[in-house]
Amino acid sequence: MGTSDEEIDRLLGKLTPRARALLLDGATTWRTRAEPALGLRELVMSDGPAGVRGEAWDERITSVLLPSASALAATWDEDLVESLGGLLAAEARRKGVDVLLAPTLNLHRSPLGGRHFECFSEDPELTGRVGAALVRGVQAHGVAATAKHYVANDSETDRLTVDVRVDERALREVYLAPFEAAVAAGVRLVMAGYNAVDGTTMTANALLSDPLKGEWGFDGVVVSDWGAVRSTEDTARSGLDLAMPGPDSPWGEALARAVADGTVPEDTVDDKVRRLLRLAAWLGALGEGEPTASGAARAGTEAPPAPRPAVAPRERALARRAVAAGSVLLANRGVLPLDPGHLRTVAVIGAHAARTRTQGGGSAGVFPPHEVSVLDGVRAALRGRARVVHVPGPRPDGPAPPLGHDACTDPRSGLPGVLLRMLDADGRELYAERRRGGRLLEPRLVPGAHTVEISARLRPRTAGRWTLGVAGFGRMSLALDGRPLLAGDFPPPTDDPAVVHVNPPAQYAGADLAVGQDALLVARRELAPGTGRATVVSAAPPAPDAAASPAEAARAAAGADAAIVVVGTTEHGECEGYDRTTLSLGATQNALVRAVAAANPRTVAVVNSGGPVELPWRDAVGAVLLAWFPGQEGGDGLADVLFGRAEPGGRLPTTWPAALADAPVTRTLPADGRLPYDEGLHVGHRGWLRHARVPAYWFGHGLGYTTWAHEELTVPPRAGAGEDVTVRVRVRNTGARSGREVVQVYLARPGSAVERPVRWFAGYAAVRARPGESVTATVRVPARALRHWCVRERAWRTETGRWRVLAGRSAGEVPLVADLEVVGPGSG
Repeated sequence: MGTSDEEIDRLLGKLTPRARALLLDGATTWRTRAEPALGLRELVMSDGPAGVRGEAWDERITSVLLPSASALAATWDEDLVESLGGLLAAEARRKGVDVLLAPTLNLHRSPLGGRHFECFSEDPELTGRVGAALVRGVQAHGVAATAKHYVANDSETDRLTVDVRVDERALREVYLAPFEAAVAAGVRLVMAGYNAVDGTTMTANALLSDPLKGEWGFDGVVVSDWGAVRSTEDTARSGLDLAMPGPDSPWGEALARAVADGTVPEDTVDDKVRRLLRLAAWLGALGEGEPTASGAARAGTEAPPAPRPAVAPRERALARRAVAAGSVLLANRGVLPLDPGHLRTVAVIGAHAARTRTQGGGSAGVFPPHEVSVLDGVRAALRGRARVVHVPGPRPDGPAPPLGHDACTDPRSGLPGVLLRMLDADGRELYAERRRGGRLLEPRLVPGAHTVEISARLRPRTAGRWTLGVAGFGRMSLALDGRPLLAGDFPPPTDDPAVVHVNPPAQYAGADLAVGQDALLVARRELAPGTGRATVVSAAPPAPDAAASPAEAARAAAGADAAIVVVGTTEHGECEGYDRTTLSLGATQNALVRAVAAANPRTVAVVNSGGPVELPWRDAVGAVLLAWFPGQEGGDGLADVLFGRAEPGGRLPTTWPAALADAPVTRTLPADGRLPYDEGLHVGHRGWLRHARVPAYWFGHGLGYTTWAHEELTVPPRAGAGEDVTVRVRVRNTGARSGREVVQVYLARPGSAVERPVRWFAGYAAVRARPGESVTATVRVPARALRHWCVRERAWRTETGRWRVLAGRSAGEVPLVADLEVVGPGSG
């Protein structure tokens, strides 16, 4: 059907004011409302920055898992990110998903931000460029992307209520800038965050109207974060268009009444409905007669999921290529790449080696069809060529992991996994099924359900004192072989949906288990309003001797030709809903790296984290390779890098401190509900430069397998205010191997009439060259990089006069400098 404004208005005229108002909140957790009178079907939404989960948290419904957003930004490769967006769109279409709730465009303001793995970078320009590439890739295939979380939603502490205080220039030039780039790329939805900005919650904030809809001309849908709408009239009068989830949001019937009594104008609601219909038309969800929702609705009957088809080889290959492209070689003392032809034995060390963390925690989590660990990848690469010895080392700090299907059996069938039962108030079984593991976030609801029960027969491979746990809220119990281990009522301390529905805290008890003696573990939790239904059962064997583990690892490393030690964060440390309190990997992991490095100078430390961590041993190891959360193909992609089949293509999208105390911006804890962004414009590398501090690794840093000389910077003698500037940088490959270099350009404005950073990132271009070859990188510096927001005039201005252009390979290494004269109108 046509999508003209006239056609939309004609459809709008078919609905009563009440019917229009009722369209503006969800029908279910993940679906909008249908309207048969318009042939409007439900629109299906899904979380998905790293994978498209779909409507259910069910490990049987698998999803392709890509590297984390921070890893995608580290590629500095917009074409690759656009291709990955296309992969996500294909996955969405397979699952009947219309709207992907990605990309996340918030910034790495403080290294303590707990959700940085889901965000791209510290810099507004890089974030905007990478985010726009993902938007283009997703939407080129008929799936709508969502820019989130608008705006200044850059940390997790008290995220539902925090009031961010940020000055107007910083808001415009730093935090709004990536969203402006997404709008320019044609993004179809923008998500309003939970937080407030300058005293007003974002779902009612004037920033939704201007600059978003006014100045930028955004004609799409502004959707709330899930549960972020807490009132009716103020949010309905704002630029918010769609309240999610439904059907019990503060809009619905309350909004219909507010329209009827005139407290919310009809034309305000009409504008919101027009936007929703425009989105539906673009998605092909309008004018189809009787609506037939894409995908099988699970409301009510909640039928078992259909198996997902196998991942296509080309999808796996693309995901694997992305791992290498985003991995960052932070340091290399002639150790990498390892030559398989000269290796007889390789020691692979660390718990993260065998159980590599492939994704961050929270609502973005998916269930991949498989996960390739670093150990798996190394073994596959060296099969038939070298012996691989694995030493697990100490267990990382953090909660016990959920039961896996390889550690227990369903007591009813005897097959791997757990038995899930739904019981009524008298304990009678209403429903039962075998599930693969102990993390069950959405047990199937059936009429009369009162209690969730998860039982598993444990088969210990290690004797001693085990840690057993159950996570959830409300009345819970845990028993082993009929003996009570714990029981109590555990009310939720927050209504944060990421905590209630995705990552509830666990209650633990200890029990002695013996090898060869199975034990029946039974966890129960009652269902109560406001507590969700997430239930997680976990078990951890006795921790290895913290002193003996490094010694065992050192012996293995000493007897090997090379050692690969993998360390990283846990879900306890990097997860939605929580900020970190430290950047330390913990004393046991740091001791492990030091012991291995002391035993073998050819030690490669692989860092498995989504954001910055302290690396106090970085000068003691032969190489440091940052793996991020690399997705399902992580181990194979990292093996490609370790053994030289691929170059480590990544450059840091965020400055990494040597120690947390060195970082210029660390505060994430509000005071009296407020979180001041006192640093203003000076975020990331800008803050480091302002305070003349030297980090461990600068924004933009990353080594390849060759070396480069930056030889010449060519800048036009003058440029007009408001015009893009093209600069050229000649670089030469001075190494013995072909490679790729990311040439970065920064700006400075000596003697500026307004406050500015010492210098700031303005553009980049990647080039490739053979050994000895010179190549010229052409870098477009957009006009926006030279402008500033004039608060007095409430307008963008560009200073005329002398500017400084700098080029190099990171924010801290810019050997080439030239002057640029900006002429024309526009002083601030």
